[in-house]
Parts: sequence; C-alpha cells; structure tokens
Amino acid sequence: MPSRPPIAKVVLAYSGGLDTSVILHWIKATYGADVIAFTADVGQGEEVESARTKALATGASAAHAVDLKREFVEDFVFPVLRAGAVYESYYLLGTSFARPLIAKHMVAVAQREGADAVAHGSTGKGNDQVRFELASYALQPDIKVIAPWREWDLAGREDCIAYAERFGIPTGITKEKPYSMDANLYHISYEGGVLEDPWAEPPEGMWRLTTDPEAAPDTPRIVEVAFEAGTPVAIDGERLDAVALLEAANRIAGEHGVGRVDLVENRFVGMKSRGCYETPGGTLLFHAHKAVEQLTLDRQVLKLRDELVPRYAHMVYEGFWFAPEREVLQRTLDDIQRPVTGVARLKLYKGGVSILGRKSPNSLYRQDVATFEADDVYHQGDADGFIKLNALRLRIASQLRGESDARG
Repeated sequence: MPSRPPIAKVVLAYSGGLDTSVILHWIKATYGADVIAFTADVGQGEEVESARTKALATGASAAHAVDLKREFVEDFVFPVLRAGAVYESYYLLGTSFARPLIAKHMVAVAQREGADAVAHGSTGKGNDQVRFELASYALQPDIKVIAPWREWDLAGREDCIAYAERFGIPTGITKEKPYSMDANLYHISYEGGVLEDPWAEPPEGMWRLTTDPEAAPDTPRIVEVAFEAGTPVAIDGERLDAVALLEAANRIAGEHGVGRVDLVENRFVGMKSRGCYETPGGTLLFHAHKAVEQLTLDRQVLKLRDELVPRYAHMVYEGFWFAPEREVLQRTLDDIQRPVTGVARLKLYKGGVSILGRKSPNSLYRQDVATFEADDVYHQGDADGFIKLNALRLRIASQLRGESDARG
C-alpha cells in the first residue's frame, strides 16, 4: 500500500447510509483529517436533513445540506431529455448525471473551506467512482480524491456493519431492504444484494415511485405535455416550473405503473451489472418529447440526431459530463431542438405509454401531401423514376451474379 498523502481537511459526499457513515469515521481515524460532510438535495426526500444531523453526530466538523433540485432539473435532467438520450436502449441515465452535479458542489465547498481533498463512497467496481472523480478533476485539476473502497481492508457490506457496530455508528440496515437504493427527483435505482442474481425477480414491495401495473387504475389516464424548444413547460395546459413539472409527471405516471426497467447493463469499468430503475415522470416526458419531434424535425436532421445520441449517452453514462465533447454535442443537440415546440397527448394504462396525438406550430407534416385521397401537390408518377434510380445498384449487382453463375 503506497503511503497516504498528508491531508488536513476533506469534503465527503455524505448520504447518511452505512457506507458513508463508516467512511466518515474511517477518514478521521486513518488520515487524522477534519471531515466536512456534504449532502446534495437532488430530491431524494426527507433523508437530507437527517443525513446532515447524523453526520455531525458521527464526527463531522461541519455538515452542509444544499438544495440542488432546481439546478438538477434545469441543467441536467432537461438537457438529457432534449438530447433524447438513453443508454443501451432502456436506461434514462438518472444516476449518471446526478453525480457530476454533486461533484461540482463538493468541489465548490472544498474551495470555500480550504479543503485538501474530496471523498466519496463509491466502490471500486462501479461507475460512480469514475463519474465523481472525472467531474472533480475537470473542475479542479489538482484536487486530491479519497476513495476508501479502493484503500481500506473492509471487503464488503458485512465488514462495514461490523465496523459500524465496533465504533457505535448507527447503520439503519434492515433485512426488509436486502439491496441498495439511490434516489433523486428523476428516478430511483436499485442494485446489489438479492438483485445480483439476474434470474431473481425484484422483491415484492421494492418499487417506491410506481404502482404495480396490475394494481394500477382500470381507467386510462390521458395527459398532455407541452414543449418549447425541446423543454417541457406544461402538463394538461398548466405551466409549471421545472421542479413542479417533474414532480407532477412522476405523480401522474407513477400512479399508472409507468417507468419500471429491469436491466443487465455494461458498466464502464468492464463488467455486466443488473440494475432496476424506476423513472415514471422521465418515461412520460421521453415519449411525449419523441411525439413532438416526429412533427417538427426534418428527416435528415432527425437521422443525424439519432446517430449522435448513443455517443452522447455513453459520455453521460461514463462520467464525461464536463468534458468538451459532451458540451459541444449538447450545444448541437440543443440547436436541433429549436423547432421542437408543441403538445403531445398520451394515454397511460397499467405500465404502458401510448401516443394518441401531437400538434405543433412548427409541424412539417402536411395532410394535403400525405393523404391517400385525390390531391394536386404530389404527382404519383414521379415515384417511378425515384424507385428505378434507387434500384439501379441492386439490379446491377443481380446482373453480375447472374453472369457469374452462367460462367460456372
């Protein structure tokens, strides 16, 4: 083990859970450093203030709990939504882009407090260590990072529980929740424990934001979502600020069981991992956004956007939020979104989302061109030459094969 650098003061990303509570004590004991706890309120609920109080009781020299919900939605959720980003066809990236926001404010606290280092509770097997640290180094290149899971000799959850019991640290661990959970205003992720078996069904009662689709209302819910330049601005005709809109979308979609995903994904660090994600409002907004885009984006622009989205999603998933390539791509994708203004009407029913209609003042759809009835704007005979030109290479290839076969 290499010698540890001298560190006097550390800002710790603190959730109040088992790992970060043990880490707070361990850093003080190992480095002899003051620990400043930082808890970001990104919409995870009542645990924010209790985490601040617990941090002080566990030995933090100071504890900050900062409300970041508006910044989270406006500067992270909505840009990713405008990009139409989804990782490996299913994951809407809710944890991925929360980490750079937390890191941004951790570094800011470290600068204000004159801290030598930041610390996090991410494991050496996960993506979050990469996200926290890439963001921290991008914002303060000379910052030191303490990642206890890569340093200490605690091998896992049971060792952490034993450590906590040894030093009288409250754990909050119960047998009723045999998995880890990470929540924010956009989604909740569940992983580890019983979920590590990809054949095992998620335990009953695990999902927090959504009604079981089988128990959801028997009457569908019709909902309208309005967008301006790709950003959602209203639900059912009522304009809402960013946080209130996402909360309303979560409530409406969650009631109807919308937004559950059970995924075996490819982590950036190289292994496959099973995760369950619950993103009700995000799922509703994702589909509504797609519906308005169908009317308003030129075919080739949409094709270009769809080619860029997987690269963008990987950048976000892999922690490159503050990288120049993500920022350049974000500007491009936001520019593409300028005409995406309109309203989508959707039906939510027992976990499903269906598009019922869409309208936009910027619509490129023309009924007089698309109609199967008589019209005077499209000459159907023009399609003959179009088809023959597109078939030319196919016909030549077929002729060549025929000649080759004839030669024997």
